[in-house]
Amino acid sequence: MPKRPVARIYPGTARHLATLARRLSAGELVAVPTETVYGLAANALDARACQKIFTAKGRPTTDPLIVHIHALAQLVDIAEPNKAAHLLAKKFWPGPLTLVLPKKSVVPAIVSAGLPSVAVRMPSHPLFRRLLKLVGVPLAAPSANPFGYVSPTTAQHVRDGLGNKIRYILDGGPAHIGLESTIVDVRDPARPRLLRPGAITRAELEFALGRKVAITARRTPQSAVSQAQLAPGLLARHYSPRTPIVLHATLPGRPAGARDEAWVLAAKPKGSTAPNVFWLDAHGELRGAARRLFATLRRLDDGRFKQIHFALARGGGLADAINDRLRRAAAR
Repeated sequence: MPKRPVARIYPGTARHLATLARRLSAGELVAVPTETVYGLAANALDARACQKIFTAKGRPTTDPLIVHIHALAQLVDIAEPNKAAHLLAKKFWPGPLTLVLPKKSVVPAIVSAGLPSVAVRMPSHPLFRRLLKLVGVPLAAPSANPFGYVSPTTAQHVRDGLGNKIRYILDGGPAHIGLESTIVDVRDPARPRLLRPGAITRAELEFALGRKVAITARRTPQSAVSQAQLAPGLLARHYSPRTPIVLHATLPGRPAGARDEAWVLAAKPKGSTAPNVFWLDAHGELRGAARRLFATLRRLDDGRFKQIHFALARGGGLADAINDRLRRAAAR
């Protein structure tokens, strides 16, 4: 039986964007760059096209998709926004913020896991925005990786994971942020809830809204995967490499241990280091650490280590988002 061709990576030229827009309009899948991570896109208003996303990723249909728009005018076509949604959209869109709102009937049930809500965001990546405008319809796009595995932050990551499942990948360079979007439930504008931390912090949300934002601290157990989720990224285990992860409140500046175990520091230590010692950012800056987190996980997962030791990020804000991903990646 002949093997399916490996997905082709397309540079972001005008001609290629037009080609990929036609493929999306025809109900096919295209992996796309965003400022957060790479997504696997389909026409969000086409249930059959969106079903292909779940098939390609091996994703349960109880895990909803985020719908991406290129203009604020599209929001009212698919959702019922309120004052809180307008405040947050005006402040943070285009950008790494997803809003959960009551949905319009035009959004297929498969996109929202059968729930009467929809998760929406307006991305800031220039190539993705051009593609959205060319297609002319909202695009559903979860992370472009096998379900539950480490999210992709480059076109090659997508090809490594889904190369025999899809045909088209748009190359927009490495993701600038490196973590999935912040998700806020604003169905009740008087009681906003932070469902998933990201680059836009809880403090920034509260300042924009002028009110407290509650945190959904409970992680959905893996046994509940058969139940419809309000938003993606809520399962206890997610973003996970094959190699077991061990988390630490702190790690020594020069960790020592078996050579078949990897040690990941927040910052580059001074002087020489062992070949099994790595770091997320040379200066320990959180934005650099977030940007390199998933790429580092993938690299070490291919390194034949028995365990990967990580120090949890310190502080609040973006540190909360990094630690959220690490805790889910380490869950068993």
